[in-house]
Parts: sequence; structure tokens; C-alpha cells
Amino acid sequence: MNESEQAQRLETLRSEMRREDLAALIVPRADEVQGEYVAPSSERLRFVSGFTGSAGMAAVGRERAALFVDGRYTIQVRRQALLSFWEYRHLIDEPIEGWAAANLARGERIGYDPRLHTPGQIRQMEAALGSQGLRLVPTEGNLVDRVWRDRPAEPQGAVELWPEEFAGESAAAKRGRIAAELTEKHLDALVVSAPDNLAWAFNIRGEDVAMLPIAFGTAILMADGTGTLFMAPEKLSPQVRSAIATADGGIDIREPAEFAHALDGLKDRRVRVDRATAGVAIIQALEAAGATADVGPDPISLMKAVKSEAELSGAREAHRRDAKAVVRFLNWFDGEDPSTLTEWTAAEKLETFRAGGNRHRGPSFATISAFAGNAAQAHYHADEASAARLGSDAIYLVDSGAQYLDGTTDITRTLATGTPSDEMRRRYTQVLKGHIAVSRARFPQGVTGAQIDTLARQFLWASGVDYDHGTGHGVGAYLSVHEGPQSLSKRGTETPLQPGMIVSNEPGYYKEGAFGIRIENLLAVVELDPQPAGAERRTLGFETLTFVPYDRRLIDVALLTTEERRFVDEYHASVRERLEGDLEAADRDWLIRATEPLAAA
Repeated sequence: MNESEQAQRLETLRSEMRREDLAALIVPRADEVQGEYVAPSSERLRFVSGFTGSAGMAAVGRERAALFVDGRYTIQVRRQALLSFWEYRHLIDEPIEGWAAANLARGERIGYDPRLHTPGQIRQMEAALGSQGLRLVPTEGNLVDRVWRDRPAEPQGAVELWPEEFAGESAAAKRGRIAAELTEKHLDALVVSAPDNLAWAFNIRGEDVAMLPIAFGTAILMADGTGTLFMAPEKLSPQVRSAIATADGGIDIREPAEFAHALDGLKDRRVRVDRATAGVAIIQALEAAGATADVGPDPISLMKAVKSEAELSGAREAHRRDAKAVVRFLNWFDGEDPSTLTEWTAAEKLETFRAGGNRHRGPSFATISAFAGNAAQAHYHADEASAARLGSDAIYLVDSGAQYLDGTTDITRTLATGTPSDEMRRRYTQVLKGHIAVSRARFPQGVTGAQIDTLARQFLWASGVDYDHGTGHGVGAYLSVHEGPQSLSKRGTETPLQPGMIVSNEPGYYKEGAFGIRIENLLAVVELDPQPAGAERRTLGFETLTFVPYDRRLIDVALLTTEERRFVDEYHASVRERLEGDLEAADRDWLIRATEPLAAA
């Protein structure tokens, strides 16, 4: 965006603000469901500022404006948004109240779209801004949409049924479980606002956003097992519509515009509204209708997180096919002169190996392909124009994944180009030790991800270093690659790890301007069989789903214990056993060399 375009967009937006008597307007990156991936029609922050990161917020005042981003995007925001129009602040360390204190007067009004903010977000901002005498007020409609003349149309991607052979459970049976949960909690209804929860409950998948197979819509599910799905009819073929409506005879399908009227019909009902994805507008509508909005976790989120046996089986098969593609890439990469490659061309080559795979449906997120100092940015993304050229005696990090009809993958490998330094090998081995500690963890039922997270960091902590992202996130079944409510992180969640959950295991280390390291596998939580002798509590552990070699050139064997070295050798033996029969001769030969015992390194 050039300066003229930026000036025009801000001026037209400020004109609408004056009409509404607003001193400032909050423009979040979030869409109506707080999604990680948003449709082009919801990229309001990008339209206003040019910033394309996946998290952030703008505050537009009468004369001055600020962009709030987290540590992942401090470099990107300066590259994309014009300094002459925007000041940059840290989303966590420099929240909006500081900017407001410097730019607004007591009694002035700050507008927000109640569809784009959760109740918790608004409560937090009201408390902070109210202490300064500022009023946070909802707008009628979205002011950015009023001035966005060429705003893209709402997505209308086709919906497909997700086969029960992959789901492991019919949609009717799932909604029966939901109804039982509502009854147990003395709730009359549930508003399903999260599109991945909608996809799970109805065994459907969609095409409304890239890399995440969801269809935007909402649903109201009742405690008696009936419900209504609100979704654009253009998305639903007669066959899909019929399958949804007649699955158990209790589902009605209506236009999205009828959702507000349906909320009016919930008078005197106690309605669960998801605290993580539902906009304040839904709560306001329910309260206006005389219903009780019970703001809390959507019970579908936990049901979805605990995979069925069919979903776990699909994940194993998807990871096997994915591993074959990644091994082909690693063999190709080792045979290339790094100076002939860029971050972009390497990532594109990896995608070509995946694209030919059975049941492949595209990437599960934008590949992080990062060389040398760029890899020190944990969420770095290269484009074709800006991608760095690779070189020798350094580190290349590639974090990628794919959507398959039967599963979702996510894997990170850190690779040496040429001869790595002793420091690189030491840090890589410390990260690997933490990765191994998580993989081998045994823990009683009730343990949360925050407790597991410390296992991954211990070897880095001992050297006085750390990494600033979580150790692991949940992963869906042909759904979101970043799925809750479980996670492995310092902050953690209140949700204990349960058998059937899938989590990533991805400790890292990042030296600014020099190199970055991350090693990631996906794990399934399992109940140990047999249980430890004398166990007094049900004991859980992890099953590894990802089988791709670690880069032995980066491992300092002297830093590994006997048990850790045995783990790597046994893991590599399993990789070889699973994959060598599926590979062409050249790739098989590379795999055999890459999985030799560490003693031979």
C-alpha cells in the first residue's frame, strides 16, 4: 500500500468515526469466530494498515493510529505498515490503555464491533479504559466494511461430508453426546460458533479458508438432541443437505440471516456460549431476548480433542504418507548445492513431494522455510520476492504440514548445510534432549501440559537460555493444525491430557541474527499397557506419530546419555522399518544412511 492509498483509507474511516462521535476505533485482526485463518472478506486489519500477520490489533484515533502486535511480528509490521501513519506497540507489554492515555481525553468514546470480540476481551479492555474515564461502545455494523468499497464476497466454498469411516462416529451419535452433556450441566441449548466444532458435530468439511477445511456457519443445538444449522445454501448440495437434515431427523437447516431471530426464540432458556470464539453480539442478543447466556467452554472442543480410534488410525496412516514425502525432500535437499536454493524454492519443492500423495488436500499451514538468521524468528515467513538464498556451514529450518482426508500433519526438521559450528551442534543437542524427554514422559492421569512443558526446557534452562513459544499444541483430525483445549506450554490450560489427544512436541532455540533450531513430532496421548508395577494411579504416556530422521550431523553424541542415544537409535530403526518399503531406491539408500546408529556417527 502506498502513502496515498493509506491516507485515503484512514481519512474515509475517520469520517465514519466522526459520524458516530467516536474518538477512536478498535480494528482487530480477528474475524467473527476468532479464527487463526480468516477469509479475505475478514482481513480488515490488512485493509486498514497493510499488516498481514495472524495476530494483532489497530487503534485508529482522530489524528494518530497504532498497531499492536506480539513478538513474532515486530520486524514484519515495520516492513508492511508505513511509519508515517502508524506507531508500533507490543500487544502484551504495551496494551491499548497506554496509547489511549496519550491520545484521548476523559469521557471520549472508543468504538468496537461486538461481533469481533469475546466477552473476556471486552471485560479486560473496559476495565483498563474505564479507569481512564473512557467509554467502550459497540458500533452498529462494522465501520471498516462501510469504507471497504471492493471488499471480497463472503466465502461460499462447497461443503462435503466427512466419511464416518474416518470420523469413527456418526453425526447423530456425536450430537447425542452433546445433548447428554448439556442435560448434565442443566443447560437448555448450545450456540456453536467455532467452525471446526461445527465441522466435528456434523461430520462435514468445507473450503471457506485456505489450509483449514471448515465452512463458516453457526448452529443451535438443544438438550433434547434437536438443532438448527445456519449456513449459506450455496455451500450445500442437495445430497449434503439431505444427509445433514435426515441424519437423525432432528436437524433443521436455515439461512445465516435467520440466526438472530432464532436467538430471540430462546427466551427463558439457559444457553451455553463459547467463551473462546463467540462474539459479544451473541451474548447481547440472548440477554435482550430474555435468555441466560452461560459463557463457558463449548463442550465440543474437548470431545473433538479426544480422537476416536478411527481418527487415530487415520492420523497414523496420514503421517506415514507424509513422512515418505518429507524423506524424499530431505534426500533431494542433501543432493543440492545450497547456494542454488532459496527459502521459497526449497519450500515449493517440499510441497511438490507432498502433492502427489494419496488423500492429500493441501498444506495445513504456511510453511516456515528459514535459513540462518531468519530461522531465529520462530514464525518467520518468506515470500518469493523476499526469500533468502541458502548457503553453507549454517542451519536451515523447515516447519511444514499437510491436510490429508484422514489426518493432519505438522513436522519441523532443522538441517545442517555444510559443516555446523560447535555451538550449533550443542544447542541442537540440548533441544533434542528436551524433545526426547517429552517423548519418553510417563505421567499420572490429571497432569496438564504446563507440567510436561518443563521437561522440554530443562536442558536449555541449565545453560541459562529458553525459547518464547509453547512446547506443543493440539492437532485436529483433518481439521485445525492448532487445536485446543490442550497444550504444552508454560501458561498451560486447565485441561488435563487425556488418551486420544494429539499434541505437538516442538522445543527450540533461537539466537537472534545467527540461527534457529526447532525439532517437532506429533504425539498421541495413550494409556500405558501394561501399567507400571505398583502404580497407584492410571498412568499415561505418548505414542509417536511422526517418523522422519533427525539430522545426525547436528547431534553431539557426547552430550547424550545412554538412554537418550538408545532412544534416537530405536526411533531411527522405527523410521527405517516403516518407510523403506515405500521408497524408491535412491530415497531408500539415503534413509538407510540417515538412520545409522549414533555410535557409527
